[in-house]
Formats: sequence, structure tokens, C-alpha cells
Amino acid sequence: MAVVELSDATIRSTIESNDTVIIDWWAEWCGPCKAFAPTFDAASEKHPDIVFGKVDTEANADLSASAGIMSIPTLMVFRGGVLVYSQPGALPPAALDDLISQAQVLDVEKLKEEAAAQGR
Repeated sequence: MAVVELSDATIRSTIESNDTVIIDWWAEWCGPCKAFAPTFDAASEKHPDIVFGKVDTEANADLSASAGIMSIPTLMVFRGGVLVYSQPGALPPAALDDLISQAQVLDVEKLKEEAAAQGR
């Protein structure tokens, strides 16, 4: 699956309507973001069952602020609409593959129950 551009208008529906969503928060001027882009794109090709989205922090400043983005690139992983990972920093290919593998084995129903219990 190709990487999709996300914005304030599309991010919520994308997260809520897909099992696994991985978001790369980036900016055009960010060197590490540009260096990470090929790794992110390659992972999207290897995992067509996962939605890989990018949010341009410059074009979506309000969305970035509401998501608490303080440093870029930042990766977020959602399973069943629940945020399960959020960390700044570009990952090497092997680390991204490992993160994806870990996310895919999470029990989505358990995540939803825990999120509901915490009021999220």
C-alpha cells in the first residue's frame, strides 16, 4: 500500500476505520525525516494490510500541536484505534520491522478494554 497523506480532516477516520495505522510526523526541512522516508515507504510496500500515513507538521501545525508532537520525525502506531506507540526518532529498517511485528501480535480487544477502563 502506498503511504497516504493525513490531515486534520482525515486522521481520525483513518485511525478508527483501520486495524493498524502507523503515522510518520515529519517536515520538509527535517533532514532525519527525509532520511527515514525511504525506510517508511519500503515498510508500507512490505505490509499492504497496514495503513502507513504521513502528517506534514508544517502544513498541519494545529493537528501536530494537539497530538503533542515536540520533535520530528515522530512515529505513532495505532491498533484498533488505540495508540500503542509514540516515540520521536527515525528507526533503522530492522527496528521498524520489529516494531511492526510487535504491534501486529497485540490483542486488539484487550487494548480496547484497557483504553475504555482508562477513559480513553
